[in-house]
Amino acid sequence: MHTSTQALDALPPRERILLAAHQLFYSEGIRATGVDKIIERASVSKVTFYRQYPSKDDLILAYLDYRHGMWMEWFTASLAQEAAEGASAADALLSTLENWFGQPDFRGCAFLNAAAELGSAEPAILEVVRSHKQDMAEVLDAFFSADRASAGQVLELTIDGAIVHAQMGQPLDAVIASVKASVEGILCR
Repeated sequence: MHTSTQALDALPPRERILLAAHQLFYSEGIRATGVDKIIERASVSKVTFYRQYPSKDDLILAYLDYRHGMWMEWFTASLAQEAAEGASAADALLSTLENWFGQPDFRGCAFLNAAAELGSAEPAILEVVRSHKQDMAEVLDAFFSADRASAGQVLELTIDGAIVHAQMGQPLDAVIASVKASVEGILCR
């Protein structure tokens, strides 16, 4: 998501804070991003920040909720668009992932990153991460229903592995080829 500074300034403080946190948490990490940096980016006072989000944990949960809605909408729409253009379900998934992994601001899965950064210290955040992954599996189950029932969880695990490999800088074509082999194996079993 790219919002110009001018457009960001026109938003209410709560939205400015959330959008600033979204950009900073995803690009720099949750732990590495302090409240002061978010306050500066959102152009709000400390009092305004804490009126909107009483704690950083509240903001992290709001960020993950926002990211979930935005990402799931994009993921579902991308799969549907690829399929509408004639791609098979497997090819639609591969193209969707390749497009995402190739984005200049790609930094992996925000939910896997949150789980890795915060670990078991934040059970509420881990619940949000698990819920996101379950919703992703359900989208995949529905999308692949004509090819294979209940493939969603296995595909979701495969995608998580691909995300990590793309995030680690593995060559994109090798990552996508591995996902393709995995998808074909899952759907043909």
